[in-house]
Amino acid sequence: MINVGTSVAQVFERTKSEGRAALIPYVTAGHPHLRDLEELVHAMNDAGADIIEVGIPFSDPLADGPVLQKAATKALNNGTRIRDVLQATEKISAHSVPIVYLTYFNPVFHYGVRDFLKAARDSGVKGIIIPDLPWEESDEVFHNTQELGMSLIPLVAPTSTDAHIASLAKATGFVYGVSVTGVTGVRQEVDAGVKTLVERVKRQISLPLAIGFGISTPEHARYVGSVADGVIVGSALVRRIDEAGENAAKQTYEFVAALRKALSD
Repeated sequence: MINVGTSVAQVFERTKSEGRAALIPYVTAGHPHLRDLEELVHAMNDAGADIIEVGIPFSDPLADGPVLQKAATKALNNGTRIRDVLQATEKISAHSVPIVYLTYFNPVFHYGVRDFLKAARDSGVKGIIIPDLPWEESDEVFHNTQELGMSLIPLVAPTSTDAHIASLAKATGFVYGVSVTGVTGVRQEVDAGVKTLVERVKRQISLPLAIGFGISTPEHARYVGSVADGVIVGSALVRRIDEAGENAAKQTYEFVAALRKALSD
């Protein structure tokens, strides 16, 4: 059953009560085409996603590896713009689990911080991730998201200091744990430091922690889901979409369903 209208925090409350980690797949809006976004989101919903992360394409995505960079470039070459993504999301969000945006600060700044966040909220978006916005410099975005009833989702990495981790306690929704130092991408193995990172974060804050970067298979998801509160899968899914052509929605459903099964077993 799709839990439309729930908040990000409520998702984690539900998945915790079900004894499993939340599944958070990622897609780039405009890849392969913006018209595909609705079908891809429906496929992820039907396959058991708990939250869906939608990337707004940007020309200089510093945290993204080759797969997501290629997807963003293709989306931009297709003419995908922020207003188009907002419009598409408004239609989709009414029939979806919570959607969160991943974008970079430059597009938000040029759109206007308050204007962008209000437009995102009005489109049904529940949260936002801005990888290149330092948490200690995020007061404007944070206060606006709080006023608008959204979550600004902070990042934590193996290199994060204890002071940084402690400062995340005021956040809402969840914390995005970066499993490796570097960019996103498909990897053969989950980094051995994931468990240590989870333990460090959990010692200091009580927010749910979802792990991303490099989770590429159901087996990876099962392991990460056994130690963290959520599992984020991006590059591995976007690569499948890129290779699937007209079968992108079918491939999306099958892969997300396999990930969800791994978390539920």
